[in-house]
Amino acid sequence: MTSPNAVPDRMLTRIGGLLRKAEATDNEHEAEAFLAAAQRLATRSSIDLAVARAHVAGRERRPTPVQRVVPIGEPGKKGLRTYVQLFVAIAHANDVRCDVARTSTQVYAYGFDTDIDTCEALYASLLVQMVRASDHYIKSGQYRTATVEKIVSEKRWGRTVRRRVQAPAAPVTARLNFQMAFAARIGRRLAEVKSEVEAEAVAPETATGTALALRDKELELTDFYGRTSEARGTWRGPQASAGHSAAARRAGDRAGQAARLGTSPELGGARGQLVSGAGE
Repeated sequence: MTSPNAVPDRMLTRIGGLLRKAEATDNEHEAEAFLAAAQRLATRSSIDLAVARAHVAGRERRPTPVQRVVPIGEPGKKGLRTYVQLFVAIAHANDVRCDVARTSTQVYAYGFDTDIDTCEALYASLLVQMVRASDHYIKSGQYRTATVEKIVSEKRWGRTVRRRVQAPAAPVTARLNFQMAFAARIGRRLAEVKSEVEAEAVAPETATGTALALRDKELELTDFYGRTSEARGTWRGPQASAGHSAAARRAGDRAGQAARLGTSPELGGARGQLVSGAGE
């Protein structure tokens, strides 16, 4: 049985190998397969560790959830909310809950060490892909065909009339919409894999213990988050500050579907007020 106290270096090394293979291939179907394999490996390892924790005797040192600060970017940097959205989407698929600094400069992650490690590894790879893909979209000029819906006010016969119009999307608006759709697509891809792996793990009649271990893990994390989180309010994500551009979001969704994983240097961060984010 896997030791719940062991640092999952071997698992992270295997995930890193899958990410490098995904980055190296020019075949989108192979890249998709490697991404799915990385998430399947992460989910299976998480399930194994949950079962192992359930069998640790009370007097032994039993791993418990922790809080970790994850830097996102420097104050004032544009696009931090979409970076946060990407991390939160990954966290949701890996049993990690999140609070977000109001400045979006950092995320407070709540979960077991192994799950947070997985989130950080996936985030480091996918962030580079999201930024590069959105840069390419803007530099290619494709965003010029994108529009955003705006409400304009006009005076007619002494009355103010408001109507919706389509206006060209500014580069910054197109970039935000592209990255929002990219992050959302990645979240759906990873969540689908997690759901499939967990269903396989609890399907056999002999897997009652596995189902109970996963439920106990969820309850333990919920209790820890409730006792530890100091968040006030709810994180609203990047949607609150960006107009809606359907064309830019379609392009971002396609890029998220075809994303290959790589590595990325850490980004700096600063502390700030917290709001509750998504993730479980």
